[in-house]
Amino acid sequence: MPDPDRKIHKKSAIDKYKDAPTKKVGDNNKPRTRRPDSTDSIDGDGLFDESGHRKRGKNVRLALAQSEEGGDRRTPRKRKVRSKKVREVVIPDAVTVSGLADLIHVRLDHLQRVITNMGMGELHHDYMLTPEDTTAIVLEFDINPIITEDKGKDVQPRDLPDDMSEFPLRPPVVTIMGHVDHGKTTLLDTLRKSSIVDSEAGGITQHIGAFAVTLPSGQRATFLDTPGHAAFSNMRSRGAHMTDLVVLVVSADDGVMPQTAEAIEHARSADVPIIVAINKCDKPGANPQKIREGLLKYGVQVEDMGGDVQVVEISALKGTGIELLVENIVLLAEVLDLRAPTDGPVEAAIIESQSEKGRGLSASLLIQNGSLSVGDIIVAGQSYCRIRSMTNDLGKAVKIAEPGTPVSATGWKDLPEAGQTAIQVESESLAKEIIENRIGKAKQAETLKQIQAINAKRLVSHEEMSAEREAKRRYAQEVYRFYKGLRPDHPQEKDFVPTLRVLVKGDVSGTVEAVVDCLQALPQRFVHIDVVAHAVGPITESDIQRARGCTSESGKKSTSSNSSNVPGVHSDVVVIGFNVKADKKAQALAKSLDIPIETHRIIYRLLEDIRARMVAQLEPEYEEHARGEARVLQRFAYDLKRGKVAHIAGCRVTSGIFYHDRRVRVMRGDQIMYQGLLASLRSGKEQTTEVSKGQECGMAFNKFEDFKEGDVIFSLESIEKPRKLE
Repeated sequence: MPDPDRKIHKKSAIDKYKDAPTKKVGDNNKPRTRRPDSTDSIDGDGLFDESGHRKRGKNVRLALAQSEEGGDRRTPRKRKVRSKKVREVVIPDAVTVSGLADLIHVRLDHLQRVITNMGMGELHHDYMLTPEDTTAIVLEFDINPIITEDKGKDVQPRDLPDDMSEFPLRPPVVTIMGHVDHGKTTLLDTLRKSSIVDSEAGGITQHIGAFAVTLPSGQRATFLDTPGHAAFSNMRSRGAHMTDLVVLVVSADDGVMPQTAEAIEHARSADVPIIVAINKCDKPGANPQKIREGLLKYGVQVEDMGGDVQVVEISALKGTGIELLVENIVLLAEVLDLRAPTDGPVEAAIIESQSEKGRGLSASLLIQNGSLSVGDIIVAGQSYCRIRSMTNDLGKAVKIAEPGTPVSATGWKDLPEAGQTAIQVESESLAKEIIENRIGKAKQAETLKQIQAINAKRLVSHEEMSAEREAKRRYAQEVYRFYKGLRPDHPQEKDFVPTLRVLVKGDVSGTVEAVVDCLQALPQRFVHIDVVAHAVGPITESDIQRARGCTSESGKKSTSSNSSNVPGVHSDVVVIGFNVKADKKAQALAKSLDIPIETHRIIYRLLEDIRARMVAQLEPEYEEHARGEARVLQRFAYDLKRGKVAHIAGCRVTSGIFYHDRRVRVMRGDQIMYQGLLASLRSGKEQTTEVSKGQECGMAFNKFEDFKEGDVIFSLESIEKPRKLE
């Protein structure tokens, strides 16, 4: 027995194999060479048992474990643990539920379950998701959403301090409003003519939507002659209104009218003070007191009735009371203490814009903050302008315009919209970046509106089919199959839903996406829309070849005779170009393959075309109308060959005409006894094709002889009715 204290190393174990007898070449008992392993460094006591034999299998592993503390066991190599890579996905502006499933590589049904568990409801595969919804959903899958939002490329009006006392005074901006024919235009003309006579005699005027008046005190005021313009209401949301006060013109011989009330509501919602000018006080029948009382109904209480609203009685035509009106405007302007900075970035309100011959695109501006000079660059909405020239309301060129001054500026790249705010920027390149950013945001906002409309239409489309309508459709199909030779006792065709395959090409990606969304929003209960491809660019030969491949995949085509003026309307594939055309090679190939190409520039025209093509894919539906009526007078037998007997209904036609190839209906009271084709129609002993009113005839039916005297028979005409998608 070996000494347990003695160490046996690797060499002693190998010597045992060396002492074994050597075999000759070809001997099958050749000793196997031992492969070195991790047990080579273990002491002998751990490798061999009491008999000196080497341990194997589990015993070796046990020895390894027992020798871990004191042995010279080799350090095991550590396994590399790979860090889990976080998935990322770019959030699109709009995507359907099925499209999102493809985007993040999950099963559609699994995605729908997750959406339902999130509390968003059971959404169909074609439900359009907003970027906010998409972001919330992908976070549920531990996916990092990437939102491509370009910030910083825009400009906003500056924040002004609450205390404006350090800024210089500016002219008040006055808007004259009131009901039609109450004298607004006459008052404006009177104010303007007095200004020209006093300070600009002989000047040539130019209508720019606003004009400045020099008041007797030397102060200037700006009057807007666009009463009721959209700019007035658009400005109220920003807090810096284009209008400082409103002169409400009311005719003394007419009273408070609907547009008067509307003007009061505009001024109140914009928090703009009002001065009431009761006009036409010189006319017979004028009743200014009635006007004061009528204004109380709309919450306007004038000063002489205990309120705080100034009132002036005038005659705009004769000029009576105009000076007093101007004085009241000056007093109210002093109370308002209207001030504005003359330095810093310019802010101006767009009064109106137009294209003028010889001047190009121009816009009337009312400077609100800063001083506008020739050469400055301003941005308004989705347009910008490098000021090429400026003119005042008298048509004279000006180099600089300060707050409260109306001017007409040229140099616009596109016409801005009235009511927008123009803001000065440093460079033309920055102006272009701002406009590009605004256009992108506008498209995104429009996309969100379209998403809501599309989802609403699709929801209705999924739920609108009723059981009664389904029954009518199946009955119409039964009639159609009967005329096609399918008997009720024969196996019927499986319900078939036709598909119209569409290839869409457009000028830009936004247009293409909008067209695809509109197509998918069409009702698809009876005909499916399959947009097999959509891309940007003109229609090419490859598009036609792809359309050709789609036709080979198509199923049964409709034999409907629904009328339509659309060429190739019965084709189950169509290539659409929106704002693009097909090249000559594509046109030639499409003509040879009989594949229709439709180009459009108006979306509703495109949708009308697609609707017509969808209707043409539908199986025809028929309505049966009674065209003849007969009564059974007698039932008699008719001998056939080989001893067979057929029973014939002897009838008299009471109205209309009976034809041998039309369906008939046998009625007994309110009960339908038979409905189908005639087997025979005889007049006397001869077969006939038709029998008219007053004639007698014999009728035989297919597999039906259970008729009786007194039964009523109707001759039916099946008329194809126009099909609709909803």
